[in-house]
Amino acid sequence: MEKIALITDSACDIDNETIDKFHIRVLPFKIIYKNREYTDRIDITPEEIYNNMKYEIPKSSFPSLEDIDKLFKQLEEEHYTHVISIIISSGLSGTYNAIKLISEEHTGMKTYVYDTKSTSVCEGILLKKCGELIEEGKSFDEIVKNLPAMNSKLHFFFVFGTLEYARKGGRIGRISGTIGDLLDIKPIVGFDEEYGQCYTYGKVRGNNLAIKKLVELGEEIAERKNCDAYIVHGNVEERAVMVYNMLRKNPNIKNVYLVGQISAIVGVYSGPGTVGVCYIEN
Repeated sequence: MEKIALITDSACDIDNETIDKFHIRVLPFKIIYKNREYTDRIDITPEEIYNNMKYEIPKSSFPSLEDIDKLFKQLEEEHYTHVISIIISSGLSGTYNAIKLISEEHTGMKTYVYDTKSTSVCEGILLKKCGELIEEGKSFDEIVKNLPAMNSKLHFFFVFGTLEYARKGGRIGRISGTIGDLLDIKPIVGFDEEYGQCYTYGKVRGNNLAIKKLVELGEEIAERKNCDAYIVHGNVEERAVMVYNMLRKNPNIKNVYLVGQISAIVGVYSGPGTVGVCYIEN
């Protein structure tokens, strides 16, 4: 009998109920300030990071090899036979390579490390789908085979409150040409499928038009196929609620979920004011 474990990193945005239900193991990033280091989601929250950003923008590092190895040893002790890791884009972090490296040292379990080419709630949705498939009795090979198809149904777009933090953090990637802070130009940002890096999907002026564009993108997807929507934000709940209320009016968007704060590791680079929506085709 297969006993399948699910692993992710703390860039993943997912509710605690789902984590508990499917026994998902979360490898935490490190949040690094000048005088202190924190463990993401353990001793610092996204809200605290956003509130502190006006004083200091922290750095981050991916989960340590020691922590990853410790987790794999624990899974072996719990008699897991297979491991599925759903991980932040390799275009944003070295987490994918680190987990792949350590997994190769634990040959007693068969491990598949999946590069989402995205982050945040996209990781969470895929984990939830994998958990449901495990619960249904699907095999490791069946789930792994279906991951790319499941991921292809996800469409994640977001708007930065400002480009300041992405520029300073060096994660702005292919949206570096968008220098419209002074003109209040807001890039609609997505992840490219090849490298999993940020790119500019479109540009609008002002927060209101940016919110409207996020909603319109969902409407375009819903015209082709019914979908669900998952909303995350960086310390701007009022804007997230605005998107939530607008999307609920669309009969082709069956379920709308207000997930909450974007994870701390993503927030370090996206900054306060960010709103993101992931649309998943049903």
